[in-house]
Parts: sequence; structure tokens; C-alpha cells
Amino acid sequence: MRYTVVIKNLSYLTLIIGASMLLPLAFSIHYDSGDAFSLIISAAIGMVLGISGIIFTPVSSHEIRPREAFAIVTSAWIIFASIGSLPYLFSGATSDYTDAFFETMSGITTTGATIFKDIESLPEGILFWRSLTHWLGGMGIVLFSIAILPFLGVGGMQLFKAEVPGPSVDKLSPRIKESAKILWLVYVLLTAILTILLISGGMSFFDALCHSFGTMATGGFSTKNAVSLIIPTHTLIMY
Repeated sequence: MRYTVVIKNLSYLTLIIGASMLLPLAFSIHYDSGDAFSLIISAAIGMVLGISGIIFTPVSSHEIRPREAFAIVTSAWIIFASIGSLPYLFSGATSDYTDAFFETMSGITTTGATIFKDIESLPEGILFWRSLTHWLGGMGIVLFSIAILPFLGVGGMQLFKAEVPGPSVDKLSPRIKESAKILWLVYVLLTAILTILLISGGMSFFDALCHSFGTMATGGFSTKNAVSLIIPTHTLIMY
């Protein structure tokens, strides 16, 4: 396995994760929820780590082999949860890293369980980041990277196979990059339609968007307490 290829691609993913933390800033500033600084610091850490890995990891080829693809996809989930936990910690939403990691992992895996007992007490920026992890996880951060990073067209099919479950993967177009773009376009379009329908039903834009993220991801993260499944991380629940 070429570890430099794995590290290089994970660095690009880390950069994307860090940049995505800037999206909740608009709501944080609009609602003056007091979590803007925590989002900026978290984003800066993710982007600096990503850029550092990109700059200092030399690779001779961007081609991705099957073994490397599985390593990238598996590590991507852990990295996303690790870095995505930072806004919860820096904002004071929780002081326990285990809880923050659990919440982020629950989001990106679209599990929908939460450690927060009072969702509505969280600042709007953190609430949006929480829902955004759901939305990104619903389609897949790796698939998103394939759609926007041009060089991943070389080994994108290997990543696509590792990311998407099932015995076989069919492409929507001859190029895997175009297939990823089509999937994300449909995903965004359906999210927009659902947001409009929820707004027409009486929801605020913020609540409608967050609930659309949770619905599209089929996980159910909400901005309201009434529809949240609380699972303490110290409790072992067996089904």
C-alpha cells in the first residue's frame, strides 16, 4: 500500500471538512448565537491540517488502488468525526470529547442518536453544523470529494466502490466524476424542494433547512427536543 497516496487524499478530505465548518457561520452571525469563534477556530484547524498534508506529502501518481481506496474511506469517517467534534467542544455545547465524537459520528453515519438532552438550548451555528454532518453523511463525504476534486477522476471509481454499499456499483455516466455530480445535483435539488415545502407549511427557513438535511439523510436530526433520540454514551444498549 502506498501510504503517501492515502495521506494525500485524506488531507484533501480534511480540507473539505474544515471548509464546511464555515457554512454555519451565516446562521451564527445572523442569530448572534455566540458560537462564531468556535466555528472559525475549528474550521481553521481542519483547513491547516489539510493544507499541511497536501503540501508536505509528495506523491508520484494520483491513481488509487482498491486497498488504498478502502483505507481512505475507512479513515475518512474517523477523521470527519474527530475534526467535526471540535465545534461542540469549543462552543461549550459539551466538555466531553467522547460525547462530541459520538454526536458527530452519529451525524455522518445518519444514525440520528444524540447525547444532548436539550437540543433547543444549543446555539444556531452548532445546530446547523449538527444537521450539516447529517446531510453530508447521507450522500457521503468521499462521493462529494469525487464530484469536486478533478484529479480523483483517476482513482475515483475505486473510492466510489468503497464508499457505496452493495455487491456492484453502476455508473450513471461513463465518467465516475460526472456520476458523482449527478447524484449530488439530485440530492441538492430534493433538499431544496423539501425546504420550500416545509417553509410553506409554516416552518422558519432555519428549521426547514435543518429538517430537510435530516430527512434527506434519513437520520432524523432535529432542532427540536420532541423528536430527538437521546442515548447517553456511557449506556450500553443492546437490540
